[in-house]
Amino acid sequence: MKKALALLLALAMIFALAACGQQAAPAPAAEKPAEEAAPAEEAAPAEEAAPAEDENLTEVQKIIKQAEGMTMEELARKAIEESNGQTLYGVGNSSRGKSALPLFIEYLQSLDPSYTLEFDWQQPKNNKIFDQLTANSTKGTGTFAVTLIQDGNQIESKMVQTGILDTFIPKEWAEANGVDAATYEGYLPLQTLNKVFMFNCVGDKTYDNVWDFVAEGEHGQFMDIDSEIVGKNFLYMLTAPQYAGWLKEAFDKLPAEEQAYFQPTINELKGDAEDLGLDANGAYALAWIKLWVGSYNAQTDDGPICKNLTDKSAVDQFGLLVYSKLRSIEETASASVNNVKVAAYEDGYEGIGGYGYCHYMFVPDNSPLPWTACAFIHSKGGYDEAGEIVFPNKNDRGYDWWTTTGKLVLEDPEYCADAAFTVGSWIEMLDKYSAG
Repeated sequence: MKKALALLLALAMIFALAACGQQAAPAPAAEKPAEEAAPAEEAAPAEEAAPAEDENLTEVQKIIKQAEGMTMEELARKAIEESNGQTLYGVGNSSRGKSALPLFIEYLQSLDPSYTLEFDWQQPKNNKIFDQLTANSTKGTGTFAVTLIQDGNQIESKMVQTGILDTFIPKEWAEANGVDAATYEGYLPLQTLNKVFMFNCVGDKTYDNVWDFVAEGEHGQFMDIDSEIVGKNFLYMLTAPQYAGWLKEAFDKLPAEEQAYFQPTINELKGDAEDLGLDANGAYALAWIKLWVGSYNAQTDDGPICKNLTDKSAVDQFGLLVYSKLRSIEETASASVNNVKVAAYEDGYEGIGGYGYCHYMFVPDNSPLPWTACAFIHSKGGYDEAGEIVFPNKNDRGYDWWTTTGKLVLEDPEYCADAAFTVGSWIEMLDKYSAG
């Protein structure tokens, strides 16, 4: 973060000096033919057309539009003017917002030592963040200034389409990614998290194909799709043509005797795939989903899954969980990160290695501190200390590797929102495995 602060402090304030004062006076009418005077009089409405474009924007959206053309330091000074001595309330699925705010305040104080800001960061459980933000949206001026939120499906359908949350795209982020903030379609990712297939390697059992995880008798540990909705988004995304194609390719690499186990289920679901409007490989996606939902051992959190898998007693067990949980494992006589392997890292592994989803940053449309929210997002949005998009996992091979060789399924909020009404309804009718 010292490097980040140094980078921020190094940014020079860039002013676009517009001719906003006096303009050259038109020539006296006596010096111009009468027919030339009319266009000069008609020019005035044209000059007022720009503000008219903002008529449909809310007050917060107007501020965001201005903020997207500003550098970090310009935004920081706006934030100092707006929020000095106040309290910022934030809400998120992650505590990262809470840990980042003191560093943000420290940066603002480097510009103005007299600046102070208190903050309160809430982290609701059981996906209640959407209820909180919806209730907050009914106020003229809301309580929450900024949010850090996951689950692209509900963000799209419940927060963005309804106008509850607004997207702010920082100037430097847009430039670094070669996009235009005004026309960018998407949300601002703070970080990408990936859940990957990992298995206990104390015994002799291996998993070298994504279909091995839904084979007869397998019961992988996984956070229940009804308690963590991003897990359901993963299943929705499997029906997208690219990922259904990956499942078909992996199936084709299986030995004939293993294909024979899955083929009846695939054949059974060809009609459903057609009814749901899926492509030619849709039946393979539906078959994998059905077998997964009917076999996974539902858990309440990734932490206990990781703790269990890394114990030497968990022979022949596997799970689909956030790789970063390995950081919390304390090496003991019975537990070690060396007791697990990441399936996608193994030579000869075929098929999907896991799935990725983002934590996104938004400004509530009734934010009480919109300039400060934009400045905070600008200081954190999508960057690590080197200015690169963060992909924070222990010994991770990197975003580029995972989204190509590692075949990571990436959440697409718009696709998930659409699939929730079709594939989602189909999933709701599937029988789930009960460990009891």
